[in-house]
Amino acid sequence: MLHKVRFPDAAGLGGVRGIDRGLTHLARALRNKRKQRREASQRIPCPWPGCPARLKSHGGVTYHVNSIHRNSNAVPQTVPPAPASPHSPQHHNDPDFHEHDSPSPSPPPSPTQSSHQPRGEKHYHPFLNARPCDENGVFLPVGAPPAPRTAAASDDWAPFEDEVQFKLADFLFRKVQMSSKNIDELLEMWALSMMKHDDCGPFRDFKDIYDTIDATAVEDAPWKCMVTEPFDNSPNAPAWAQQQYEIWYRDPEVVVSNMLDNPDLDGAFDTTPYVRVDSKGKRRWSNFMSANFAWRHCDRIYAEDASTEGAMYTPIFFGSDKTTVSVGTGDVEYHPGYISIGNPHNNMRRAHRNTVMPFVFLAIPKADRKYDNDPAFRKFKKQLYHASLAAVLSSLKPGMSKPVVRRCPDGHFRRVIYDFGPFIADYPEQVLLAGIVQGWCAKCTAPSTNLDGDIRGRRTHGLTDDLMASFSGEVLWDVYGIDVDVVPFTRDFPRADIHEMLSSDLLHQVIKGSFKDHLVTWVGEYLDITYVKAEADSIMDEIDRRIAATPAFPCLRRFKQGRRFKQWTGDDSKALMKVYLPALKGLVPDEMVQAIASFLDFCYLVRRADFDEDTLDAVDEAVHTFHQRRNVFQTLGVRVDILGGSTAFSLPRQHSITHYRFGIEECGAPGGVCSSITESRHITAVKKPWRRSNRYEALSQMLLTNQRLDKLAAARADFIERGMLPSTYSPPPVDPDDNDDDDGGPVDVMRVEGNVVLARTRGESLFGVQSSSLIFHPLERRYPRYTEDLAQYLRLPSFPILLASFLTDQLRSDSDSDSDDSMDIDASVLSTVPISVFHSAVATFYAPSDPSGVRGMRRERIRSTPSWRKHGARRDCAFAVEDQDKCGFRGMSVVRVKLFFSFNFDGVEYPCALVDWFKKVGRGPDACTGMWIVEPELRGKKRVTTVLHLDSLLRGAHLIPVFGTKHIPIGFPYYHSLDAFNAFHVNKYADHHSNEIAF
Repeated sequence: MLHKVRFPDAAGLGGVRGIDRGLTHLARALRNKRKQRREASQRIPCPWPGCPARLKSHGGVTYHVNSIHRNSNAVPQTVPPAPASPHSPQHHNDPDFHEHDSPSPSPPPSPTQSSHQPRGEKHYHPFLNARPCDENGVFLPVGAPPAPRTAAASDDWAPFEDEVQFKLADFLFRKVQMSSKNIDELLEMWALSMMKHDDCGPFRDFKDIYDTIDATAVEDAPWKCMVTEPFDNSPNAPAWAQQQYEIWYRDPEVVVSNMLDNPDLDGAFDTTPYVRVDSKGKRRWSNFMSANFAWRHCDRIYAEDASTEGAMYTPIFFGSDKTTVSVGTGDVEYHPGYISIGNPHNNMRRAHRNTVMPFVFLAIPKADRKYDNDPAFRKFKKQLYHASLAAVLSSLKPGMSKPVVRRCPDGHFRRVIYDFGPFIADYPEQVLLAGIVQGWCAKCTAPSTNLDGDIRGRRTHGLTDDLMASFSGEVLWDVYGIDVDVVPFTRDFPRADIHEMLSSDLLHQVIKGSFKDHLVTWVGEYLDITYVKAEADSIMDEIDRRIAATPAFPCLRRFKQGRRFKQWTGDDSKALMKVYLPALKGLVPDEMVQAIASFLDFCYLVRRADFDEDTLDAVDEAVHTFHQRRNVFQTLGVRVDILGGSTAFSLPRQHSITHYRFGIEECGAPGGVCSSITESRHITAVKKPWRRSNRYEALSQMLLTNQRLDKLAAARADFIERGMLPSTYSPPPVDPDDNDDDDGGPVDVMRVEGNVVLARTRGESLFGVQSSSLIFHPLERRYPRYTEDLAQYLRLPSFPILLASFLTDQLRSDSDSDSDDSMDIDASVLSTVPISVFHSAVATFYAPSDPSGVRGMRRERIRSTPSWRKHGARRDCAFAVEDQDKCGFRGMSVVRVKLFFSFNFDGVEYPCALVDWFKKVGRGPDACTGMWIVEPELRGKKRVTTVLHLDSLLRGAHLIPVFGTKHIPIGFPYYHSLDAFNAFHVNKYADHHSNEIAF
């Protein structure tokens, strides 16, 4: 809610603003908001448990429930209506790709041909529409409720004796991951304390805990071992050929069935492919089932077998990637494979929620160094990889042809048809999967020497078959980039084409590949070829010092020594993207900064959670702009064409950005199919279990740990569904070493666009959940309690007048009057009003493109404290909303918080912030970096300072100094940056939400 701010017209106050900020508009907006608040108390509450919405009418309640809480146990809400007029879903006319040849018996209405859509709507697939059935596959009447999932009583904690046993086992094994020795010590102390009451502890020892977890029957998917036969048993065969290899796996059909039967996914699970059209009649893409892949495959399934009508389409996702768990003790490697399904929403998959499961640990053949480049050994490794996947996945094959009956998250049984969906892999893994030559694209046939040229077409199994029938293996290798020794595992499964399945990979293609390995490296190479070594090193050091001088911001990694560390992770690259541009400006040509800025624009666009046609056009434009601007690296001699070889920019990972629009139309938001999902899963499924093992034959111990973790998660979901535990949502797992600031992160609260509240003591409820706010800092109690004393403490004599002016505007806004002089408040009236001071406020906002809770919500702390980590004061900045009718940053300003405080006047609590204002430099963003630039707003020689209601603040803002061409001192402290510089970039790359509002 917006609140008008009064700026007193008095001389010498040091806090008077001299610019008209559209106060009349703000006051009108404020009156409307206050009116809405008064009316809210008379509205009808939503009957859905836990929903805070209040509606004007019963019709509004019905629409709200159907649109927001559409996944219930009632059949009409789980069986989407068939569209009235069939037309084809629109595909982007990509000149580099042929249209898919699959039939389309009744696709959804085209957005351009549909009738007027006042609210936007979804068009569901008319045939594979997920009709509920009984456990024998007989369709139920419309409106029939689901059968009970379990006959267990609501107080049956089996195999645990009671709630305490379950929570203790979950706490010790999953949450704190306590060692067995420490568990025994804890239980012994517990037993001793209970002996005083002639009682015993909940468990005897760690074995008792483990045995109880193992006895959990829900969602049991045991690990199995498959052993290969020796490739060559002849006496002269190399050791790798005579060896047997173990592939540990879980039956993927059982794993998928367990995922489908997970009640935790109810409400965030799409049973039917759909086309979503907004109120303007434009197509939107977000989750996988909203994209073209699912709809097209459903058309094909129904065309091949009309008996599949009424079935539920379940696309199966895969991912695999090698990971090293120990670099210093012999490079211990594992090659896990992960499985998921495409029905859950992307936020559930990103938060894992037991939707991304390890299902196989592939063998990694080893040999002596002399075989490193041996063609036979290389061929064997590729064939073993594909043969292993084909064998492990074979249990899914029957369900890909004929529907199988499975229970779904809402409790209903449905006839399920399986299908292979996206395969998440980095580029080396894509080369192995697709059977192509290194340096070629796995998605198209563009020559490796000119990947971004005009000659290319879509790769398919059919095209490969035609080429193999016409050309020799040597020609296929050199001209088409096809490795004839590789037969992809997908050849054994219906409708599966590995080239179609390979998804975009934001982490390795865009963030680590194109940005870190290409653009950042090219900047260093430019300095090396332009300057003598000493001068080039000096400029690189200056870039590092600038990066290190970046002010603190919630969840923003600080590079204390710049970029000078050896082991780069994906999170390091993401963090560098956020602060890199301002550090370069003035040290390298502006054209180079602009090229990197255009790439960052592309990167932040494709990392969004939701796309419409305009966003896709912006993606195309960003790619085009980057391709034009990156030529500066060729002009300056950093990238060169190789005579008779590759062009300057024939780089597979950078080339992949040309496929992103098509990939979004096919699979939805790239964040739902990104390798960062499997990379983060490495932590919980591989690295942490390995650390918990005794290192001797660790894999079997790791598998058992994974199985127990899955059982605990399944048991918790079962207990929640039966009402025995509260429904709680954990944020995505975060490695504590990735972040040195605990000021923000994902949170599961009801959706709001933005809200800022003062931080309270630990335990106060914010939006129905326990806040993570800290206990008051001791210094907060030492602040003066009254205005005159506080003004003297702050060295701001105008504070009483500023506060009185603020309160006057508040009272006028409440009375719907801008000119009622009777409401003017004199500063003396407030002299006896107690004031409470706080050192932080908590902003909660909707940011689904960032790491967020399952409802897309994120929380950050805005600090204003005189002491922060023994480095002096920290005064954060924030966005102050001034005009909601203006787009982006044009309707906002940046303020720096000097003090958070609150006071009570006439029974009304006023949470406030004393802020210094910044003003915009120029009428638009900086032409070099694409960021807005602001500078302190002055009246005379003093900062413009006012008091704001917290409702005027949207969230925190991150400012990075405009460094210019001068070098900053060695050891310059980052916490002085906001005081030492005269102008600042408004960092729209601080996170995705900032990027979407600070344009």
